[in-house]
Amino acid sequence: MKFIVTKTSLQGTTKIPGNKSASARAIVLASLAEGVSRVKNPLPGADSFSIVEMMRALGAKIDTSQHDEWVFEGVANQPKVPSCVLDAGNSGTGFYLLCAISSLIEGFSVISGDYQICRRPAQPLIDSLNDLGAEVFSTRDSGSAPLVIRGPIKGGKTKLPGVNSQWLSPLLIAGALSTEGVTIMEDDLMERPYVDMTMGWMKIAGGTITHKDYDEFTIPGGQKYKSFETEIPADWGSSGYPMVAAAITDSKVTFTGMDPNDYAGERMYPHIIKDMGGNVTFRDHGKTVVIEGGSELNGIEIDCSGTPDAVPALAVLGCKARGKTVLKNVEASRLKETDRTKSIMEELSKMGGRFEETPDSLTIYQSNLKGTHIDGRHDHRIVMATAVAAMIAKGETIIDDAEYVKVSFPNFYETFTSLGANIQRMEII
Repeated sequence: MKFIVTKTSLQGTTKIPGNKSASARAIVLASLAEGVSRVKNPLPGADSFSIVEMMRALGAKIDTSQHDEWVFEGVANQPKVPSCVLDAGNSGTGFYLLCAISSLIEGFSVISGDYQICRRPAQPLIDSLNDLGAEVFSTRDSGSAPLVIRGPIKGGKTKLPGVNSQWLSPLLIAGALSTEGVTIMEDDLMERPYVDMTMGWMKIAGGTITHKDYDEFTIPGGQKYKSFETEIPADWGSSGYPMVAAAITDSKVTFTGMDPNDYAGERMYPHIIKDMGGNVTFRDHGKTVVIEGGSELNGIEIDCSGTPDAVPALAVLGCKARGKTVLKNVEASRLKETDRTKSIMEELSKMGGRFEETPDSLTIYQSNLKGTHIDGRHDHRIVMATAVAAMIAKGETIIDDAEYVKVSFPNFYETFTSLGANIQRMEII
């Protein structure tokens, strides 16, 4: 599918779908738990369904027939040997989580995914699982999927580099079900909001964990996850695209159902826009956010250590801001479906964007963008960010791989067109 986008403005009110990362954690923990769990407002995205299918393969019974509430009958903390290869699809979160969950099983599991998953680095997680008593190896000896995993882990101590929280979160969840417990030493942990989210969801399911300033995590073994009923908050990460679009165009958009106390680091989107000079209003104790475009934006420095997924959208925001915008601590963004810092820089450069790049930063200069042909790179965040950039570009922009928005924002097209965006979908036959 392609998107065809031209200059536009947005008007109206919208509600953002459930949080992708929270949905992933809820699916895994509800599937592991004893009894029946109910999760309201799950994200019905492609990644969520990939995780659902993998947890079904480990024995969970999951009813996704109602879009607004999914019901789980968990495996009572005893996942079963899968009868098939666990397919993570395009879900990096699902891939890493299921690597650790599979290591709880006394038997063999094989896990893989699409071509992007088979390039994502997993060696630090492989090494840690082996430290804790599992036997894990890459079939290509590349430190990437496909992986063969034999459990069960017993517990013990291990160490991880801090650049990617997706190696840590799986060990926290699985460590609680190990027999001896797990201690994890972290080296300068980034993406801390995602780790907070993992610990918060473990607590909802009855898990216990402690840490010393994010440097040392202690997870007692022999724990039992219990059933729970809860609601997934709106996804601040997805909200960033219409929020940025509203800020850089002659628009006024009201966002409802937001949770200002959510774990997601992307809850800083409206604050970043306001710090840059944007017109942002908070109502109902921050649950409603109103963003009105037309104000002159000014470049600032933004620490992306807790929000690596925001880099593409923030790069677009920087193109509209006077002076320069500096995105710092972007290393984790390079370990996603693509190297997102490089990907968004290269695609926006086609549109006339001006950048400077270092391994841990991206500097964006105010730029006049023009329409062009964009490679979406099979990455939902690159597709969505460039679609927003096209809304201030001169002429027409054509974006490939538009179908990938279903990974995290399945109603992206409907949300934007309901607000008046000039976006067309073109199916490829």
